[in-house]
Amino acid sequence: MSFSNLKNARQSKQSKSYVNTPSTSGASVTSTAATAPVSEGSKPEEISASGLYASLPLHIAIRATEETGRGLYAKQALKAGSVLISTKPHASALSTLYLESHCSSCAAPGTATGLKRCTRCRTVLYCNATCQNLDWSIHKHECQALQKWAAAAPSPEVAVPNDAVRCLGRICWRKRAKGSDSIWAREINAMQSHRASIPASAQQKYTHLAHSLVRYLGLSSPEEIAEFGFASPGDLVDIISRFITNSFTLTSPSLTPLGVCVSPLVALINHSCDPNAVLVFPRASNDPSTQEPLMQVVAIRDILPGEQILTAYVDTTLPRTLRQQALKEAQNFTCACTLCAHPPPVDLQEVIWCPKTCGGMCPLPTEENDLVRCTKCQAVVADTDAVLDALRVGQEALDKATSLQNSDPTHAHRLTSKMIPILTSARIVPSSHPLLGLQRLHQYLLIATLSDGCTQERLDEAIQVASKSAAGISSILAPGHPIRAIELAELGKLLAVDEPAPAQPGRPQDFPPSGPARLKMALDTLIRARAELLIAFGGVNEGGQVGREVRESIVALEKELGVWKQGIKNAIEDIPKPTKSR
Repeated sequence: MSFSNLKNARQSKQSKSYVNTPSTSGASVTSTAATAPVSEGSKPEEISASGLYASLPLHIAIRATEETGRGLYAKQALKAGSVLISTKPHASALSTLYLESHCSSCAAPGTATGLKRCTRCRTVLYCNATCQNLDWSIHKHECQALQKWAAAAPSPEVAVPNDAVRCLGRICWRKRAKGSDSIWAREINAMQSHRASIPASAQQKYTHLAHSLVRYLGLSSPEEIAEFGFASPGDLVDIISRFITNSFTLTSPSLTPLGVCVSPLVALINHSCDPNAVLVFPRASNDPSTQEPLMQVVAIRDILPGEQILTAYVDTTLPRTLRQQALKEAQNFTCACTLCAHPPPVDLQEVIWCPKTCGGMCPLPTEENDLVRCTKCQAVVADTDAVLDALRVGQEALDKATSLQNSDPTHAHRLTSKMIPILTSARIVPSSHPLLGLQRLHQYLLIATLSDGCTQERLDEAIQVASKSAAGISSILAPGHPIRAIELAELGKLLAVDEPAPAQPGRPQDFPPSGPARLKMALDTLIRARAELLIAFGGVNEGGQVGREVRESIVALEKELGVWKQGIKNAIEDIPKPTKSR
């Protein structure tokens, strides 16, 4: 495999975070839906859909309990890899970062022939006339709003509103066009609002978003506000609360965050930090122009009849404390899922290696509890202050590098290169935060540098980092989780890249190996990745776009290894056989 193929597969990849990623385009709201924490309680009772949710399959029911509110439940056994729900979002908007590189209708990346730009607003682009025509019913309003916003902007940096404002605008225009009594509007209104319990920490965000939306829609009087079904300022707060609480990250097939979207049906699914299903965008439809972006909820493990379908609202590679914090801030509830209510004795996201190197692990020290012991040999960690300092500086470096990964990748690369050895020397386990996050970001930045010149040293370093990231992810996420599947696919693709300067035969080799041994490792890794992609992105989808790409790579590697083996066989047969002495 050439590096150009790997680069194209990762084109415009911002981050490998499965859920929330900071955006350089402003305050981007990308939290997933929330209804209630999951816990043991009363028996769920089936409730009527009241003519809503046409995409709800017959094998899934809407049920409710006093503790968790509404949720989706399996009516029959569902196998891992089954597509449970397939639906288009009610509304979506690309992040400002991707407006120039992706279609604003179907969210496809630009091809070699380029994208078609709207000649009026000059802001959004489309694959072709089909995508542009399909989007025109909404974009005709959006187009004027974008032009007015840009004309009033004080600088080019804020000449385009962020994806949250633009997505809310699309919701408001479509709701006005369809009518407040339409099924579409009723589904939007049925989403949960936290208007009555907005935390003080979030009030500024709500206020800013409300002012931006009013300005974007061009509203200046109560009569104009009433045209969108807002009878009072409270109704405006409601739509914003419903959006913040129930919006999802729009991603590429390889999980790159591209923007934001809203689906009232998918928003019915409750949360668990140990989910049995995931939300993905496999890009597996037959007619992308009319069917994409297509949201799919896929089972990642077998689901029993009567079992609730659960997805994760936050990045489950994060430790429990950070997951709880994110859920409280975005969804306004404290998670009571099994993983949070009954955490394991040793959380692999918050551990360090034993100071006596017995092979055991110790919980990470905290400011409140700095006395920690190895769970295997009971050795006490003496240098807890040094560990706490490393964790604090590591988190700061991760936050800073994440914010700089697009605007100043060189600086971001220096930060990750400097911090990873510091955390490693503090005995932080590769699966623990923030080391895992830094490793994954470092991997992304390294692959980006390969475009400047794919040297053997750079390629080998990228493979080493990808291997550590994949090992860390695999130890904390279940087989078939999309983040885990994508990590394995990334590692396999790197191993398959043509070596600029392979090691000479007979020379001792460290990891990664060279020559045929590397190709064999690439093949084995991609075979593992494809098996997990078939679960993560749906077996019927062949693992989505990434799964199909991996299958093609497997076929190519099998042929390449076959040619090599045949060449060895031919070379052996050509060696003259020693003649027998008389």
